[in-house]
Amino acid sequence: MTKTSALTLLQRVLGRPGGSSVPPGCRVYAVGDIHGRSDLLERLLRLIRQDSLGRKGKNILVFIGDYIDRGPDSKGVIELLLDLPSRYDVHFLRGNHDQSLLDFLGEPSAFRTWREFGAVDTLLSYGVFPPLADTDVALKDARDRFMRAFPRAHRRFLENLSLWCEVGDYFFTHAGVRPGIPLTEQRQEDLLWIREEFLSSTHDFGKVIVHGHTPMASPVRKTNRIGIDTGAYLTSRLTAVALEGTACRFLQSP
Repeated sequence: MTKTSALTLLQRVLGRPGGSSVPPGCRVYAVGDIHGRSDLLERLLRLIRQDSLGRKGKNILVFIGDYIDRGPDSKGVIELLLDLPSRYDVHFLRGNHDQSLLDFLGEPSAFRTWREFGAVDTLLSYGVFPPLADTDVALKDARDRFMRAFPRAHRRFLENLSLWCEVGDYFFTHAGVRPGIPLTEQRQEDLLWIREEFLSSTHDFGKVIVHGHTPMASPVRKTNRIGIDTGAYLTSRLTAVALEGTACRFLQSP
């Protein structure tokens, strides 16, 4: 393999997990947690475009959530996503970080929790300095300054994010699902935050769960789930899974 292909395309063709498939004529690209890395998103979108070039049929893009925080350009990430070409059928899902920003807009004191996992990076990407004191007045001032800098289109984008979507035998959500609960009855808190109970489960969920939220050194594929968070903000590797028919492979931007 050439250096270029090694850096730009991780393409492990695998057997189908549990007999799972997507509808005929469809190819699904599901993208992991971006976390403010607009540079990696640009590269991965370029790979996806090249991968789907000349293909007949429907190309579906699913973004698994956590567009903001930790990385340096949360604003640029949302701008790129709002400008995606119309040739894709796109599903944008909500991550726990995206929900934390919305919580802050509704209640300034939510910053006390959000700042522990990336709030400052997001505020700075919009040209807003974080609060200088941990007081209700300072938090409200920061929230108000952020609201003035935060484009309406970006707020609508976050407010309209879905918690999950389904394509064929796959169920896409940010963090995972709680074992033993029907997929359509899952709680928002679990879809956004669950970890160990889901990750360690060998439960047959009825569909293969495609998720992010828990960063790993490489994509994880098991009979009941596919994890595609490869810690982009730390590793500089943003991953997508490509699903077509019964095939499963991964694309990765360096």
